[in-house]
Amino acid sequence: MSALEITVAECAGFCWGVKRALEMTLEAARTAPPPVNTLGPLIHNPGVISDLESRGVGVIASAEQARAGTVILRSHGVPRHTQERLASLGLTVIDATCPFVASAQKKAASLHKEGYLVVILGEKEHPEVLSLRSYAGEGSLVIESAADLPDILDSSRVGVVVQTTQSPERLAELAQVLAPKTRELLVHNTICSATEERQTAAVRLAAQVDAVVVVGGRNSANTRRLAELCSEKQPRTYHVETAAEIDPLWLKGARRVGVTAGASTPLEQIEVVVERLKELDP
Repeated sequence: MSALEITVAECAGFCWGVKRALEMTLEAARTAPPPVNTLGPLIHNPGVISDLESRGVGVIASAEQARAGTVILRSHGVPRHTQERLASLGLTVIDATCPFVASAQKKAASLHKEGYLVVILGEKEHPEVLSLRSYAGEGSLVIESAADLPDILDSSRVGVVVQTTQSPERLAELAQVLAPKTRELLVHNTICSATEERQTAAVRLAAQVDAVVVVGGRNSANTRRLAELCSEKQPRTYHVETAAEIDPLWLKGARRVGVTAGASTPLEQIEVVVERLKELDP
């Protein structure tokens, strides 16, 4: 029987923004005034969060829980009023917001200031989208697809910003549907390059293999999106957080298996999955 051929996507795992946030947090764990806490999980990867906890970095759910020490703003960003609240408490605040997210926040604020109705394309309850909405104004709209748009908009001047992990195809569809509904449409493509690179590489790989394993947190929007895109090309696509979840039956009859991972998945987790696949006899 021939050995299983395992291929890791050309772009997979940690992006620059996540790596930056993790490095800032590890440095804070060593040098910042204790206790050190992140406001919400730093990134959407349970394994990484568990490792940070072992290093003394806790997680708090709100600014009100921050009594002293250091608070780290998560890579997804936090709402503007939360930042203002933390600043008023006299704490050490470390801003680990991904620069791509920070750029989207600034664009949302600029659109609102200039009088546009701001439409945010993204997952309504995702932390990044909640932060964007705080910059976009109370009248802003959050939609998950062009189908969610109301028949009539409150303004003929519309500006768009996008959750950084959305796909270009969804943005293009939204722009196409919005154009006839507006007199003035200004679209800011705030999808980060790392997201596009990982999606493109994952889809390319999915078309060439018999099964795909996507590695990353189930609470990670970009990882879930990778799994969705891969499943469109290869129905035998499986999203796992750990190698222990892999079922040998998934690989029955497979000879080529692709592995990809979300932008919040460290290299070590990818390597463990690859080693587990090597152990399996399809």
